[in-house]
Amino acid sequence: MKHKLSAGWIYFFAALGGLLFGYDTGSISGAILFIEKQLSLNSWQQGCVVSAVLLGAILGAITIGPFSDRYGRRKLLMFTSILFFIGALGSGLAPELWTLIVTRIILGLAVGAASSLIPTYLAELAPAAKRGMMSGLFQLMVMTGLLLAYLLNFWLQGLYTGWRWMLGFAAIPAAILFCGAIILPESPRYLVRNNKESVAREVLMAMNSNDEQVVNGDIEDIKKQAAIKSGGWNELFGPIVHPALVAAVGLAIFQQVMGCNTVLYYAPTIFTDAGFGVHFALLSHIWIGIFNVIVTVIGIWLMNRVSRRKMLIVGGWLMAITLFIMCWGLMHSSESKFAADVAVLSMVVYIASFSGTWGPIMWTMIGEMFPLNIRGLGNSFSAGVNWTANMIVSLTFPPLLSAFGKGTLFIGYGVFCLLAIWFVHSKVFETQGKSLESIEQWLRDQAAKRQKANN
Repeated sequence: MKHKLSAGWIYFFAALGGLLFGYDTGSISGAILFIEKQLSLNSWQQGCVVSAVLLGAILGAITIGPFSDRYGRRKLLMFTSILFFIGALGSGLAPELWTLIVTRIILGLAVGAASSLIPTYLAELAPAAKRGMMSGLFQLMVMTGLLLAYLLNFWLQGLYTGWRWMLGFAAIPAAILFCGAIILPESPRYLVRNNKESVAREVLMAMNSNDEQVVNGDIEDIKKQAAIKSGGWNELFGPIVHPALVAAVGLAIFQQVMGCNTVLYYAPTIFTDAGFGVHFALLSHIWIGIFNVIVTVIGIWLMNRVSRRKMLIVGGWLMAITLFIMCWGLMHSSESKFAADVAVLSMVVYIASFSGTWGPIMWTMIGEMFPLNIRGLGNSFSAGVNWTANMIVSLTFPPLLSAFGKGTLFIGYGVFCLLAIWFVHSKVFETQGKSLESIEQWLRDQAAKRQKANN
């Protein structure tokens, strides 16, 4: 390699896209309060500004995979950082509504691309024993980005042009990501597929503490899988990939319909219902952001020591129970301080349960499940499904809240948590402690068994 970095710096620069992902999705929550007044936006126009990132994210997530399979993860990471920079700077300088919407869509393209590309890249770089922790860094950086957005939103709220700084600030880490991507190594899986085994070996040596025996074994496994022709949509929906596709798409959907984003959105209101002041309600986002980062670190640490499936199941139970308790608290918060306090406490436990399990594990597992020849496409498709579910939940939350009320609505999200537990039990296979090549071989063995049973 022309440039050499320690494994720690490689992971940091690669996961930096997650920070941009989190920051850009969190900064709008504070900025829209000021954009609404200065650009004289009606409710429909506000919705367009907020949801423009989601629309771009769907497009970015779906399209990035095939390109990353063709041109490599590193080059696409550089391209994504450019989109982040243009989208952030353009949003901060936007003179009127439509420029803001267009630049927010560009920003969304980068967010969606990062959500698909970075978990794949980290999973392909990390040794099997550390893959859960390293892939989980993406979610940790997302939560760190959200916290950074909450802090800057609060700090800049007194400035007339504060919203422009809130949105434009993301250009700084985007520039850092571009510089880092220049010296990042390419994925060893991609290198082997493109007849650069010596470079791939050098990357793997750096990532495996120069353990030649492990690297030799990895190279041989990768070469076997790399000999298989690159696949397309037919392979993605074919019999070999079917278990991975079902599991990844299901995890992507359930992560959103369990309601975490809506609970985070409603958090300040829950604090005011509990009797806390408006100032504390505004600060609550910051405290929740700090709490999210801490719990995500714990969840990442556990991922390499505990079954991923068990963590998802335990997280689902905790989320369902706390949502039902929170519903009761919200229904009675107006007449009972005890009920209001219970609502706040259950909300905190719910957020912790999500941040320590479904938040990082979903992104880690979809980066592990697909065979090498369609890994980019499979991760891209799953990330696109996740963003589509995100958009649907975000768009339906206000009318559902109006129709069912703040208490009853969260019961529905609790039911989805129970359905998610059933789904993990019946459709999700374990990936913890397994190499990417052994997971792929298991998929091929299962397909062979099904074909033999049907004959």
